[in-house]
Amino acid sequence: MRLFGYARVSTSQQSLDIQIKALKEAGVKPSRIFTDKESGSHTIRAGLDLLRLKVEEGDLILVKKLDRLGRDTGDMIQLIKEFDRLGVAVRFMDDGISTEGEMGKMIVTILSAVAQAERMRILERTNEGRQEAMSKGVRFGRKRSVDRKRVRELHDEGMGATEIAKVMGIARSTVYKVLTTTGDALPV
Repeated sequence: MRLFGYARVSTSQQSLDIQIKALKEAGVKPSRIFTDKESGSHTIRAGLDLLRLKVEEGDLILVKKLDRLGRDTGDMIQLIKEFDRLGVAVRFMDDGISTEGEMGKMIVTILSAVAQAERMRILERTNEGRQEAMSKGVRFGRKRSVDRKRVRELHDEGMGATEIAKVMGIARSTVYKVLTTTGDALPV
């Protein structure tokens, strides 16, 4: 039996260090650790694909946590079945579960479904909170960087939109937007 490891983070700004350290401490050789820095929402990932090619019957894949292998219950089940067909077991170190047996496969399926349901609840609560904040006047997005007062002053001094845009270093459409949202209108 050979040990392999798989580690994944969702974005390139996140670090794999903690997962890789845990895999090494569990006895996985560095050359047998496969990693990805992308979302687990799909099963086509470079590191995971390479791992699929390397494992053989009797091998064991260690993964620090259940959600590192995948996010979606259907994808997790598909991956586990794929590894099972190859005769390869998957052990989730932090969760204390493994696919090395029928009970283990069932538990993994249940836990991945629960994890997916929790992610959906979090998303729903986040969206509800965002909607409530918006109804109270909270604005989302980046802060305005145009000096709206200065645009209006230049317009009041008789400057045209093209000239204001050049002076302010902004697009002419932005000048129009500033002036029309405040009730001012440019002469045609």
